[in-house]
Amino acid sequence: MTTGFFSHDDYTRHVMAPDHPECPERLTSIISYLGQTGLDQTLDWVKPEEITRDQLLLAHPEGYLHQLELMQPTKGRVYTDPDTAMMPHTLRAARLAAGANIQAVDMVLSSQLTNAFVCARPPGHHAERSKSMGFCFYNNVALAAKRALNFHHLERVAIIDFDVHQGNGTVDIVGGDERILMCSSFQHPFYPHSHVHRQAENIINTPISAGESALNYRKIVEEAWLKRLQDFRPQMVLISAGFDGHKLDPLAELNLEADDYRWLTEMLASVARDHANDRIISTLEGGYHLKALAESVNAHLEVLSQIH
Repeated sequence: MTTGFFSHDDYTRHVMAPDHPECPERLTSIISYLGQTGLDQTLDWVKPEEITRDQLLLAHPEGYLHQLELMQPTKGRVYTDPDTAMMPHTLRAARLAAGANIQAVDMVLSSQLTNAFVCARPPGHHAERSKSMGFCFYNNVALAAKRALNFHHLERVAIIDFDVHQGNGTVDIVGGDERILMCSSFQHPFYPHSHVHRQAENIINTPISAGESALNYRKIVEEAWLKRLQDFRPQMVLISAGFDGHKLDPLAELNLEADDYRWLTEMLASVARDHANDRIISTLEGGYHLKALAESVNAHLEVLSQIH
């Protein structure tokens, strides 16, 4: 039993714009750094397949899927919102990112893997049920949750989103679903300026002020999440792993470092150990300082790879 590492060369063919922060180099820097640390040798590398239409329909309506396909250009770029560009290879990459999450759920729940990290782009947690935004087209983590619940018949799944931007799309899709407990920390007030005050019982929003210390971040998050997660007793833990709360990240103003992501992963691993037979699937969201991103993912994966 090992940690699955899901990635695909076609993720790097999606390029939103020259010098855009959500760039192909995010993935290549992670993979290169894992090679430098030797952690790549401990992982089970999996090349994912595209998600199917029926699987996408678990979280997105047919009309939205059709609209995206109509918009995809054969050359150049079109913008689905002011921040989110689509080019000829975009939907292929997005289907592979979503497909990797489905495949990770299937392989972990069939005991082929202990846990998994999906090193994919485009990210997913800003994609609402019928709206692409924030660099996202399909909501990868919500699709993974629906797969675990509807296909594998789990009764309770936790989603933890520690990206610096709130996962509005995930809230939009899973809010009110009592089978899912979603815990989300994010800088506030900050993009996307929505869904912060959503009062669905299954959503725990944990806003963090700009400039907050890493020590206080840990205290706030542990107090807000740990007991609720333990009481919920999730049978699988899904992570929207955004590493843009790092103090070096150019898009945010929090003060986390790689060791803070290690601590977060250890806390979530303790919940998975107690209730979920160690079943964790983590999918990459944000993180835009290449060195900080690579170091943070490495710390995250060190914890996952030590779980047997």
